[in-house]
Amino acid sequence: MTRQERAKLIRQYAAGGDEVLQALDGFPPAKLTARPFRGKWTAAEIVHHLADSEMTSAIRLRRLVAEERPLIHGYDQEAFAARLRYNERDIEPALEAFLAARATTVQILDGMTAAEWARQAWHTEAGPYGPERWLAIYAAHAHNHAAQIARLRAAVTAKAGAKRTSKSER
Repeated sequence: MTRQERAKLIRQYAAGGDEVLQALDGFPPAKLTARPFRGKWTAAEIVHHLADSEMTSAIRLRRLVAEERPLIHGYDQEAFAARLRYNERDIEPALEAFLAARATTVQILDGMTAAEWARQAWHTEAGPYGPERWLAIYAAHAHNHAAQIARLRAAVTAKAGAKRTSKSER
């Protein structure tokens, strides 16, 4: 990966928090746990996942930079969602954790040397794992989930609008 490619991905990564905030803008608070798409996460679950994923990924990057060939452990995101009761918790602290972890990680990314970008680890699920692979994954992660949140917002607000219309037609 070239320096320019890395710089572009870092900018994308840095913009991920704003993308999530924009997707949440106008989301009805009472609908954060609505599940309009069977088998898909709710907006609350996505926000909590983003917080847990971001905090985990922030530590992964720090270990990649600071430790010699660390072992990076995968985790079961579905178990996290269920056992950490994502739909029962307020999203505000999770949103703050997500944004703070991302902001501090951008500081690290911006200052990494060529030698630090070349460091390697082993991921228990993905095998060889380095900072560039990390960046390629997490640069898009928040954007992908922001798009999911936007689709959820559209679905729950469309249903609310349809209910209002049908009641007013009576």
